[in-house]
Amino acid sequence: MKNLLLSTAKRGTVVGTVALSALALMLTGCGEAPPAPGGEDGANPAAADFLGCIVSDSGGFDDQSFNQSSYEGLEMAVADLGIQMKEAQSASTSDFAPNLATMASAGCDLTVTVGYLLAEATGEAAKNNPDLHYAIVDDNSIDAPNVKPIVYDTAQAAFMAGYTAAATSKTGKVGTFGGINIPTVTIFMDGFAAGVDYYNEKQGKDVALLGWDAKTQQGSFANTFEIIQEGTKITNNLLSEGADVIMPVAGPLGKGAGDAILAANGSGKDAKLIWVDSDGYLTAPAYKEVLLTSVIKTMGEAVESIVADDVDGKFDPTPYVGTLENEGVALAPFHDFDAEVSADTKSQLEEIKKGIIDGSIKVESAASPK
Repeated sequence: MKNLLLSTAKRGTVVGTVALSALALMLTGCGEAPPAPGGEDGANPAAADFLGCIVSDSGGFDDQSFNQSSYEGLEMAVADLGIQMKEAQSASTSDFAPNLATMASAGCDLTVTVGYLLAEATGEAAKNNPDLHYAIVDDNSIDAPNVKPIVYDTAQAAFMAGYTAAATSKTGKVGTFGGINIPTVTIFMDGFAAGVDYYNEKQGKDVALLGWDAKTQQGSFANTFEIIQEGTKITNNLLSEGADVIMPVAGPLGKGAGDAILAANGSGKDAKLIWVDSDGYLTAPAYKEVLLTSVIKTMGEAVESIVADDVDGKFDPTPYVGTLENEGVALAPFHDFDAEVSADTKSQLEEIKKGIIDGSIKVESAASPK
C-alpha cells in the first residue's frame, strides 16, 4: 500500500501549536469551553487503551498547513491524555480508501480525516464501520451518527486579512489564488475580497483585488495542491500585475508563493505574504521575513478536544463550527511586521472583529458553514 506510515513519532513543529493550546474551544457550537482533557487530575484510565488515528490528504503531514495542524492536535492528545496513535499519509486520492481501511483494521477508536477531498472515502468507511468513530476536518457533508464534522467560518478571519492587506498595500493592488476551486478554498477568498471592499468603502480608497471575483466565483487556481511550482508561477503573475500583498489558499503551494515573494524582494520589490490555516510564522519560518500575518484555523485544539470527549465516552456528531467568537478562527499576530501596521489599522481591526462577532458586520460566503 502506497505511502502508508504507522508510527507514534513526535514532530518538532508541535511546539508552535502547543503554544496555542490554551485556547479552549466549544466543540458543539458556540458556548462554554469544554473541561480540560482527562478530568481534574489530567488522567483517564480509558485513555491508555484508546487508539486515535489520522489520515492525511495528498498534502501530507508536513504541509506546514492544515494537515500538519490536525496531526499536531492528535500528537497533543498523545502527550496530554496518554492515548495511542497511528497515522496514514496519503500521496494521492487513490490512497484515501486503502488508508481508511487500514485504520479500521487496526481498530482505531477515532479516525481523523483531513480535508474536504476525503469526504466520500470517510463517509463510506463510517458506513462500513458503524462501531468506530470518525472526525473530518473541513467537511460537513456526511450525516452519520459516528462522524463529527470539524468546519470553520474562515471568511470571518479572512475578512480581517483582506482589510489588513488593503491597508498596508503600497501599490494599491493585492492578490489571492487557490489550489482547487472547492468551498474550503473559496471561503477564504470570499472573506478576503469582502475585507478589501470594506476597507475601500470605509477609507474612501480603491485598492484592487487580483485573482478572485467573489460575484462570479471565478479566479486564479493552480488546480493542484501538490505541485509547488504552480504556486510560484501564479504568484509571479500576480506580482507582475502589481500585487504587493498575496494570500495563497493552496496548502503546500503556499511555499511556492513564499519562494516567489522572497525572490522578487531580492530583486527590489517589497511584497508580503499572508499564510492560511496555521500561523505561518511558526509553521513556515523560512518565510518570516515576508510574512505579514496568517488566517488561522485552530485545528489542533479542536482535534485534541474531540479526542478527549471520545475518551470520556462523550462522542457527539454535532458539527463543530470554528468562528471568531469561539476562537476557532483568528488573525495571527503581525510578528516582525507589527511596526508596519499602523495603530489606526490595528484599532479598526479590533472594531471589525467586534462587529463580526455581534453581527453588525456581515461576512457572507456561499461556502460558509450553515
